[in-house]
Amino acid sequence: MKSTSKISTRARFMQILRILRKYQIRKGMDPVKFRRILEDLGPTFVKIGQIMSTRQDMFSERYCKELMKLRSRVTPMSFDTVKEQIEKSYHKPMSEVFSSFEPIPLGSASIAQVHEATLRDGTRVVAKVQRPYIYEWMERDVGLLRKAIRVLNLSDIVSSVVDLNMVIDEFWTAAKQEMDFTNEAAFAKRFRKTYEDCNFIDAPQIIDAFTTKEVLVMEYIDGYEINDVHTLEKEGYDVKEIADKLAYNYISQIIEHGFFHADPHSGNIRIRQDKIVWIDFGMMGILENRDRQIMKQAIRALALGDVANVVDSILAIGIVQKEIDYIAFTNAIESFMAQYMSESFADMDLAKMVQDIFTICHQFRIGLPKGISMLARSMMTMNGTLIDLDPTTSMAKIVSQHKATLTQIDPSKEIQKTIKRSIEGISRSLDLPVQTSDVLKLIQHGQIKVNLNLMGSEAPIAKIDRMVNRLIVCILIAALLVGSCLICTTDMEPHIMGIPAIGFFMLLIALVMSIWLFIKMFFLHRKNKAF
Repeated sequence: MKSTSKISTRARFMQILRILRKYQIRKGMDPVKFRRILEDLGPTFVKIGQIMSTRQDMFSERYCKELMKLRSRVTPMSFDTVKEQIEKSYHKPMSEVFSSFEPIPLGSASIAQVHEATLRDGTRVVAKVQRPYIYEWMERDVGLLRKAIRVLNLSDIVSSVVDLNMVIDEFWTAAKQEMDFTNEAAFAKRFRKTYEDCNFIDAPQIIDAFTTKEVLVMEYIDGYEINDVHTLEKEGYDVKEIADKLAYNYISQIIEHGFFHADPHSGNIRIRQDKIVWIDFGMMGILENRDRQIMKQAIRALALGDVANVVDSILAIGIVQKEIDYIAFTNAIESFMAQYMSESFADMDLAKMVQDIFTICHQFRIGLPKGISMLARSMMTMNGTLIDLDPTTSMAKIVSQHKATLTQIDPSKEIQKTIKRSIEGISRSLDLPVQTSDVLKLIQHGQIKVNLNLMGSEAPIAKIDRMVNRLIVCILIAALLVGSCLICTTDMEPHIMGIPAIGFFMLLIALVMSIWLFIKMFFLHRKNKAF
């Protein structure tokens, strides 16, 4: 590996450049071209595209939808390679851990592949085995991509579509976390602990004794895939009941716990012994408590038709990446609310509603926290899963059941908040005279500058600027005329047409300036009338 790394790195870099030039990237970018480029570049870049498809606050809806088509088509590792990886991770022969190990994988992806196996004690398990040198290869590809961006000046070419350096940074952070399987194990255990008292939700048990950074071993989940409707009905399951429970659980993950499965497609959900079992916790969304509280405020404001509070909630939770036109943003949110608030909450297309909010945020360059940005894609995926299971089930109906808890006011909490704000207000009011004195001293010494930025004030200020300029020209004309008249009363030599030369030229300049100002004002008046 080390002896060929220099040659392989150079060859890989030239391969990346050839692919980028093949698609004539300098001539522009579109969603399909972008997806094809990532597919040709290989697994690392497919993974980047998959991460990008979750960030609808950063990228336009067209690009996110196209990138959702990306699928990692990766050749499976050989059984010998898998065995070598396991023994390297455990520092012991594979036969001392597993009594049997299926050589054909259940699934294969860019980072790892999954095999069915049996432990020495007879426990049926699934082993997720990481590809060898995957960290080194991805690290190399990320470095080469940064270099290719500089060589081809891609940052300027695709700046209107995506901030490439930001995408790479986020991808590499996410990939490093995903390549440490102890993180996924912790997510699975947290999810299982959260719903241990729920009689219809379950998750596989993690086998801690055989879980490392490179190998993840968990309980094997049999049963039926949730989209196998025919088999479920044949076995006596009520698919509508399953759909309702699944939607309810998914919404509770978001609203109540702030810890939700970010890839809820049918392959990650099974039905076993009357329980919905979630599997594969490699991609989980986490909402901080502050973000969840702001989301609840936004939902309450939506329910009450309070545009100002919706706007304030989005700006509070988001990261404004450029100067925002507050009036235009408020108008966009008002139009959005007018579109959806005319129908009942239960009939709303919740996935499209969230996506439309993300579209507005993208339009005004408002970035959102990673957990919230994963919501749009995961909700669209869940919506598809529910439709396949039971077309009559709607997430919005489930949310409407939560809506009462979101819109109601808890009197005890409100009293506590009021008392807290009152104490803070009294404390700050005591400090106010001292702070005012300090500010006045700073102003007196010229140490404070006030920057007043009025949104939408550019046009009025430009008009005032033109008016002042014309006023100055009028004053100059008047000064030249008065000065010329005064000089004409003298016998100053030389003369032109019997008038002192200096007075003559001053009069001529005043005349030219007057004609120029008259023409300027005349044509401006006609232009304004045309509009």
